[in-house]
Amino acid sequence: MSVAGAQKPENRDFVGGRVVDPQLGVDAIRTIVVRNGVIAALLDGAPAVSDSQVERVDCGGMVLCPGFIDPHVHVREPGDTHKETLATALAAAAAGGFSAIAAMPNTRPAIDDAERVRRLISDAAAIRGPRCYPVGAVTKDRQGEALAGLRSMAAAGAVAFSDDGSPTKSLKALYHAAKLVADLPQPFLSHCDDPTFSDALMHEGDVSDVLGVPGSPAIAEAAAAARDLLVAQATGKQWHICHVSTRTTLEILRWARAAGIRATGEVTPHHLQCTHEMLRAFNAAMRVNPPLRGQEDVNALRQAVADGTVTVFASDHAPHGTREKEPPLSHACVGFSGLETAVAATFDALADLPLKTLIANFSANVAALLGVRGGSLAVGSPADITGLYLDRPWTVEPDKFVSLGHVTPFAGRTFKVRPALTAVGGAIVYRVSGSTAKPPSARMHSAAVRDKDSAGRPQEAGATPAAGSTDAETTELEARP
Repeated sequence: MSVAGAQKPENRDFVGGRVVDPQLGVDAIRTIVVRNGVIAALLDGAPAVSDSQVERVDCGGMVLCPGFIDPHVHVREPGDTHKETLATALAAAAAGGFSAIAAMPNTRPAIDDAERVRRLISDAAAIRGPRCYPVGAVTKDRQGEALAGLRSMAAAGAVAFSDDGSPTKSLKALYHAAKLVADLPQPFLSHCDDPTFSDALMHEGDVSDVLGVPGSPAIAEAAAAARDLLVAQATGKQWHICHVSTRTTLEILRWARAAGIRATGEVTPHHLQCTHEMLRAFNAAMRVNPPLRGQEDVNALRQAVADGTVTVFASDHAPHGTREKEPPLSHACVGFSGLETAVAATFDALADLPLKTLIANFSANVAALLGVRGGSLAVGSPADITGLYLDRPWTVEPDKFVSLGHVTPFAGRTFKVRPALTAVGGAIVYRVSGSTAKPPSARMHSAAVRDKDSAGRPQEAGATPAAGSTDAETTELEARP
């Protein structure tokens, strides 16, 4: 383990919170003792003797969880910094309760070689905040033909491979890519969408019929998922289906798992909450890929989480400038900001599920998918912590987002669950306190710690600042000392 620069050890006691860790089977009031950035102990009470070198953090009223990890984020840098920068993406992640993100490779240029992987890790470490794990492209420039330098990207720190933003066009290229790295732990993450439906503006259904616009049917996603999972079966490669949106794709995923294929899937809050009815008035801001589907698909996705078919939550944070989301529908960019609303909207959609399931799908299951440390508050683990208020209603105000993208399907919605605190390696990078509003602040963080395992995965990649408030409470974005 190497330390970049001089830093004060992160020594804190997080006191008074309800600690819920599905991996440890813990659900009780505990003190999380952090020394030198790692979990040193979980105590029944607060330490009896105060220590001037240790900060005591009052977490009364919070649920303290293993740090949440978002496996599907579009940081937009390099290439589209008017939409988002790495710094604002990581700040939005902190404000959303995420201690780490995985950055998709559809930047310009794409993350398709070892140098760009190293650059992303270095740039994130210089910002200091949530950890940032690079996802390397499967093919050069994500064009779906010539293979990218997969093994060298893995050695440089890529945690997974994907051409996300689009499917890998060539079956031959995808098959050979999976064979090439079948021995490596990095999974493939598939964006499933048949490219012959690229002219689609929304889901194919009664709403698209009324509007007279081309739509993408469920089979466009499901057929692509079936192709990719057959590649997984043929090569033995671990596979993950991104942003599942249809009940047909869920059946494909169930088939794959029953057949012994190492396959997982993720759902997004907008596919758990929203339907194509939101586009009935040609609402260009709601254009997303995969598109918002019918209510029967929403119901199927919720059931899939309940029965364990889907075990990972993701935001698919895809910010754009406000003007890029304006009409006409055919010109609007696809996607919207999700980091700052993902936790609240997902908990709202699945309020009847056990708390431990929701927490595991945001933490332990994502860490297992990406092969990164985290997902548990076990002694010796990195002190990455997400604090939640389970009943602290707040209203989504997009103009107060930290993200540069201010478009969301949840504008004006009130949610009960709210991220209250985000800690990375014991350093508090975001917290909410008080009851009166004041302007958000952001300060750069100093040194961070990172390490790699034998496959080149970054184990403790430091990251970034956090800024912004979403309602009348004070939002404090902390700097590491």
